Amino acid sequence: MTDTPDPQHLAAMRRSYERGGLDEADLAPTWSAMLGRWLADAESGGIGEPNAMVVATADADGRPSARTVLLKGLDEDGITFFTNYDSAKGQDLAVNPMASALFPWVDLQRQVRLTGPVRKLDDAGSDAYFASRPYGSRIGAAASPQSRVVPDRAALEAAEAALIAAHPDPPGDVPRPASWGGYVVQPDTVEFWQGRANRLHDRLRYRRTAAGAWVTERLAP
Repeated sequence: MTDTPDPQHLAAMRRSYERGGLDEADLAPTWSAMLGRWLADAESGGIGEPNAMVVATADADGRPSARTVLLKGLDEDGITFFTNYDSAKGQDLAVNPMASALFPWVDLQRQVRLTGPVRKLDDAGSDAYFASRPYGSRIGAAASPQSRVVPDRAALEAAEAALIAAHPDPPGDVPRPASWGGYVVQPDTVEFWQGRANRLHDRLRYRRTAAGAWVTERLAP
């Protein structure tokens, strides 16, 4: 008896993607406007956590890692997420400031991939977002030494309790830790993928040229 799924069962897992297509005429003038449009579709389409995205980084040796984070900013400059700068992803980005992000909107038979260099958000932007978070989230961010080994959950809860005692609510004035803030992925490629029947999917990509202009192109599935 094994918990490993039968390979034939896995091989038989398939769906036909027939919700729609993606033509060049459907594209917005900019990648950010197009992403905003599809993000709105995901929200109105009932996708749970529509702003959830998988962010992949790699360390100095090229060893990749991926995790799910939440999109918290979008403009033509890039997409923003927040984390602990000392976390595993932060350590990767310190030595290899490149990332790829994926929005896996499976129920809409869509995905979006963005890849490009990463920079830290300025302190004012990080301060403003941190101050907008719920009190408990600010306490949790300050209490957690993200990605580090801890002895047990009790140690985390003790750190949380100490911060609550030091910064009670009200007034709920929790300072942003210096090790916590935003990253901006500044993509040079953004691909919009729409599932189609018979695996002849639509893949349309915005790509920034060496001269800084954006072009759009179709990729084979």
